[in-house]
Amino acid sequence: MVEPIEKSESEGWPVLAIDRQRRGSLVDQIVAAIAEMVNRRTLPAGTKMPSVRQFAKTNGVSTFTVVESYDRLLHLGLLSARRGSGFFVARGAEAPAQQAYLPTYLPAAASVVDTLTPDLYSGQTDALPVGAGWLPPEWYGESTILDAVRHAMKIPAGRLRGYGHPLGFPSLRQHLATTLSADLCAVEPEQILLTHGATHAFDLVLRTLTRPGDVVFVEDPGYGNLLALVRHHGCVPVGIPRGAHGLDMDVLAREAQTRQPKLMFVNTVLQNPLGTSLSQAQAHRLLALSEQFDFWLVEDDIYRELAARGDSSLAAMDGLRRVIRIGSFSKTLSPVLRVGSICASGSLMPELVRVKMLTGLTTSEVNERAVYDAVSSRAYRKQVERLVLQLDDARELALERLGDAGLVPLARPRGGMFVSAGFGTPGPSGRAIAEAALRASILLAPGEFFALRPPDTAWFRFNVAYAHEPALLDFLRSIRGELP
Repeated sequence: MVEPIEKSESEGWPVLAIDRQRRGSLVDQIVAAIAEMVNRRTLPAGTKMPSVRQFAKTNGVSTFTVVESYDRLLHLGLLSARRGSGFFVARGAEAPAQQAYLPTYLPAAASVVDTLTPDLYSGQTDALPVGAGWLPPEWYGESTILDAVRHAMKIPAGRLRGYGHPLGFPSLRQHLATTLSADLCAVEPEQILLTHGATHAFDLVLRTLTRPGDVVFVEDPGYGNLLALVRHHGCVPVGIPRGAHGLDMDVLAREAQTRQPKLMFVNTVLQNPLGTSLSQAQAHRLLALSEQFDFWLVEDDIYRELAARGDSSLAAMDGLRRVIRIGSFSKTLSPVLRVGSICASGSLMPELVRVKMLTGLTTSEVNERAVYDAVSSRAYRKQVERLVLQLDDARELALERLGDAGLVPLARPRGGMFVSAGFGTPGPSGRAIAEAALRASILLAPGEFFALRPPDTAWFRFNVAYAHEPALLDFLRSIRGELP
């Protein structure tokens, strides 16, 4: 039962009778009280809620507690957020009586998408992009990219008719086929479908191979947008724990036997967000389980060029019989060139092409020409080699500096652009800390964005190119000082 509510004489807003001795978190009590007020129409639709600081001051709680409470109320549908204006009671808001006071654990990708995610991807924010998935432009080799874009813009006049080839620009597909055949396994250009980046590729695979209600295995933690995308298609995501030593194969085997998944998404090398790679033994067992329980493996392979030569490859081991390989150029060229690829068996390709055309016709030949010009140039390979060395140095520095600030890595990355680390002690949620960081012009990517359930302790994915910045380290030390 929610305790009575008094009015604050100074602020004119409800003072909740919070019982700090009562079982259950302060967040649960605040959510329960406000949900009841909304249901009773004590807070009518459209009512502007107090600011985070005002609510915290009035009720004697931390701003972190208020941020987490408001976030949960947002996803119960009781509040709505207007950027720059604050929080309001949502139109038509009503919480089920049996659920209003319960903690709500919605998909983590959805829980941060409203305020944090646009800035994580836009590249237009003034905030320090510590949580972003892109590197400083100068790291990519600006001249190579700009020259390629200029050359691509000189497209022949005859190519201005039509929409382009449904599979994508033939020269780029041929280049990819040649490269993949040399490095991984034999591939024909007709087995390659170009996409608007890796996320578009994931979407096409889900549209082609799944139906609402199908079980889809994902890594936990894993790529946040993918978790949301699986749910968007009406599929049931089941998390397979991924840690410092790879996938929990015992959980995978047990879940596969009982859940009968349709497919599984897996980051074989330099996994996002942990930066670890599967061993050859784990990759072999994963393929064996997919064969035994008859599910597809979708290999998210966008970090391959940043990985060590000879690291495990599901596509190479399987020969694209049961494996679908997803590639991208956003990590070695530039994220602004939205070009990805699906590499699959010839039997799957006609349906993948059909779905691509149904949902968007073709992809941008100008972008694909620019990528082709860049990756086929003599400078590209040396550019990637320099990038790997830069990332190695930045990663070691990031681990050192984050350790000095009191954070512990979740895993020791094998390479790549990310380090995930946290405080390892109870305290504010990662989401709440990320909101505080955003107010300090620091863009963090909290663990909630990558996990199916809120982590027990706060952790973040750090982009190593920005993780040594003094402003970030000072902020993290200040947070560390507030923890128990």
